[in-house]
Amino acid sequence: MSVLVVHKSNASRRGHLVKAAEYAKKHGDRFLLVVNDPTWEHELADVVVSVDTSDIEATVAAVRALAATEPEPIRAVAAFAGHGVPAAAAVAADLGLPFVGEQVARTVRDKYAMREAFASQNVPQPAYGLARTIDEAVTQAARIGFPLVLKPLIDNDSGYFRRVDDVAELTEHFPVVQRGAWSGIAPNPLYAWMVETYDSALLLEEYLPGAEVSVESVVVDGQAHVVAIHDKPVPAEGPYFVDVHYATPSRVPAEVRERIVELTAASHRAVGIATGAVHTEFRIQSDGTPKILETAARLGGGPIYQSVLLSTGVDMVVAVLDVASGRTPDLTPKSAPTPAGFYLFFAEKAGRISGISGVDEAGRNPRVHEISLYRKVGDAVDVPPRVWQSHGHVIFSADSEDGFVETFDALVKSIRIEIE
Repeated sequence: MSVLVVHKSNASRRGHLVKAAEYAKKHGDRFLLVVNDPTWEHELADVVVSVDTSDIEATVAAVRALAATEPEPIRAVAAFAGHGVPAAAAVAADLGLPFVGEQVARTVRDKYAMREAFASQNVPQPAYGLARTIDEAVTQAARIGFPLVLKPLIDNDSGYFRRVDDVAELTEHFPVVQRGAWSGIAPNPLYAWMVETYDSALLLEEYLPGAEVSVESVVVDGQAHVVAIHDKPVPAEGPYFVDVHYATPSRVPAEVRERIVELTAASHRAVGIATGAVHTEFRIQSDGTPKILETAARLGGGPIYQSVLLSTGVDMVVAVLDVASGRTPDLTPKSAPTPAGFYLFFAEKAGRISGISGVDEAGRNPRVHEISLYRKVGDAVDVPPRVWQSHGHVIFSADSEDGFVETFDALVKSIRIEIE
């Protein structure tokens, strides 16, 4: 049979595609890849089809044409990044194959619809509301309270999230975030529908203090299986919110972890995710209550895959492809988790990269498993709120939690991006 992955070219997901190619070879399957503007991807797949996966209709048409010429039937559809989920859902529906439904794919990319779904099932979450104008925003803020967070309604590669602490900050930053949230995202597969539905609205949410965790799970026949929980040890308190450091296993108390597992499953049910990998994020309140930030019908971003594999021994790419192929995934973790995680590095200011130092030194650290740079000297880079993606990552592990903290501290000091 053939395994099809719907993808958007992304350097941080290279390891996912390498594993998918190995998986197909192991099972005697053909590996088919539908991706926009492929380059290095050609070396991994049996067939690579170049198509703009932001265009759902074009992607479905391209897969139909591919299926008509393939010597083996397509029996599995997968996506490893959120961008590809809507198109993959449409392709799977067209082929009659397992995946999240098209409405589910839309809900998990529409932050307001997601909030409404959580509310319908009483999943604990921040207070929220919509605003298209500053006057509407001030009215919502009076109900929600300060501080609050301004968010795009649709996933935006420019990232525009902004904490505001009072009416003056809200009035100042609302139009800036609004412009940024809706500009430059026409390639998003749900853009036209979101514009028609919401016009230029922003989502306003209660700011939640507390520790933040991410949860990686696999849903098999409607049953959620939590594989790993990552802490985010570097607090993200605003005004912008950028992930810098993930660490697993989680240090939150056992009773809180149990509640996180329960609410993770409840969130999946609320939005209708009945199959595949899911990435969910919570903030833990002072009384120990986890409140959900959001969930996504995909694997966690980039290095989360390798971090989970290092810590638990569970290969989530293999699990996703097993579920898609009708096989039973092995989600049994090793007896004792290994402290593992990663560090994402960013430029300290906007400009052009004039030098990157410390990479060779970090690579000689025996605890470092992977260093990946997404940018090179000469590339222009920006800073939040205009960007959210890091410029590279380092994946590392340790024999103990204390050793893990020491390694993180050393990496932060050693890897530097110089900007002119």
